[in-house]
Amino acid sequence: MNKLADTVQRDLLEAIDNDDLVLPTLPEVAVKIREAAEDDDISVMRLSQVVSQDAALSARLLKVVNSPLLRASFEVTDVHTAINRLGVNYSSNLAIGLVMEQIFHARAPAVQSRMREVWRRSVEIAGMSSELARRYTLLKPDRAALAGLMHQIGVLPILTYAQEHNELLSDGVCLNHVIEHIHPVIGDHILRKWDFPPMLAKVPGQYLDLQRGNTETDYSDLVMIATLLKLPKHDGVDTLIDHPAYQRLGIKQSPLLLAEELLPAQSLLA
Repeated sequence: MNKLADTVQRDLLEAIDNDDLVLPTLPEVAVKIREAAEDDDISVMRLSQVVSQDAALSARLLKVVNSPLLRASFEVTDVHTAINRLGVNYSSNLAIGLVMEQIFHARAPAVQSRMREVWRRSVEIAGMSSELARRYTLLKPDRAALAGLMHQIGVLPILTYAQEHNELLSDGVCLNHVIEHIHPVIGDHILRKWDFPPMLAKVPGQYLDLQRGNTETDYSDLVMIATLLKLPKHDGVDTLIDHPAYQRLGIKQSPLLLAEELLPAQSLLA
């Protein structure tokens, strides 16, 4: 690690330990949706009222429910029908994930570009993770999608830091190195602060651990496999079939063929 990267990493980790790092806050509408979803007696009508308070979110939810992977025999044109079709739990987790896009914004054009790229990648991984859950596990596809959307949430504070430190922003190699090494720690910290369920809060810190010793498939496995399936062929995606997580999912298909099949899922939330 070069000297600048070492300094940035030390500063950010110390800021986390001392609670000095300014972390992204969960948008208010996401808080309201989660509070509503925690009510076991929540009705479709009540949740649709909460979601409808955010016009942009409502439009995104309708776009998702009318996507090729979820589309019914008729076009859904209102939030109530969309939630009724998807179900309260699916709609809640999906809406929380979708509203996260609001925090992927920055002042500096260079940082904004990087944030949009992180969001685009997260959307692709979310769609693939959801489809893997649906095909091969009893895990909930909506939670898998949320795990995919949140798996790189720890990159945001690093990019915000870079926005205030031109020496880091101007050194792309160093910035990438810092992101690679510490975004999992920061991501875990953010999701715990937001009171995400432990099964999701641990995803940022585990999806890159290729030697995890778990015996049952979890959401970290789904995000890990989705991430590996995105690798180019020359980076070894064709050998993924021998990976323990791939085997835990019980997938018999060639990773290269599976990656091709999952292409439509990548645009589920786009």
